[in-house]
Amino acid sequence: MGTYVYGIVRASHSPLRQDLEGVGEPARPVRVMRQGELAAIVSDAPEELRPKRRDLLAHLRVLDEAAAQGTVLPMRFGSVSVDDDTVTAVLGERAEHFLERLRALDGTAEYNVKANHDEEAVLRLIMAQREVIRSLADANRKAGGGTQEQRMRLGQMIADAVQEREVTDAELLHQALAPLAGHVSAGAQSTGWLANLSFLVDRRSAERFVAGIEEFRQQHPHLDLRVNGPLPPYSFVDSPTSEQTEGGTAQAFWTTAQPNG
Repeated sequence: MGTYVYGIVRASHSPLRQDLEGVGEPARPVRVMRQGELAAIVSDAPEELRPKRRDLLAHLRVLDEAAAQGTVLPMRFGSVSVDDDTVTAVLGERAEHFLERLRALDGTAEYNVKANHDEEAVLRLIMAQREVIRSLADANRKAGGGTQEQRMRLGQMIADAVQEREVTDAELLHQALAPLAGHVSAGAQSTGWLANLSFLVDRRSAERFVAGIEEFRQQHPHLDLRVNGPLPPYSFVDSPTSEQTEGGTAQAFWTTAQPNG
């Protein structure tokens, strides 16, 4: 069956709710396995595990519960060990590393900020700032739309300007919020997002960080910002200098379920 691993905490971590349920259908009861100064939050692994919404939410719910009680090193969805003994063996082998990361992440939370353009607003901005584009658009309009070549030229100029603006805005977002956080991690860019940044924030400074986001939003109304947090520090389990082959997140020891197709 295997052992599903949600995260790693200190052995002294506050107890979780006894009725907390994890992944699977029916949902598997969540339990805590201790090894020395560390503990792993686990449950029995389902025979078949796929990234369905129900199980993804269950994974997040367990980690949110753990983070509310103290510092947690969250594992990626689908982290499955062969058995309980392998989990405790990993805790023993990597104890120094895990304890170092727990100390580094004490009192912190992750905030994920994604940004993209409000299309109409960014077009107005480009027209206001780019005289060449504005002049060509005016000329085409006066000519009843212009020739196909003129329309194509205008469209390409606008597309290039938008792309340049995406790079500029991503950097502006980073520059504005990075000083308010301890660390920044750039996530994989998905379609439609010009920036996908995670910030490690001291919980005592969270209000200041959120205020910084709102100030940036007001200064750049052509941007659509999506903020998610506070979260367990998903993007900061490993230190910036740790090598993946060292098993910093235990992924070298535990397999990860793959999505269908």
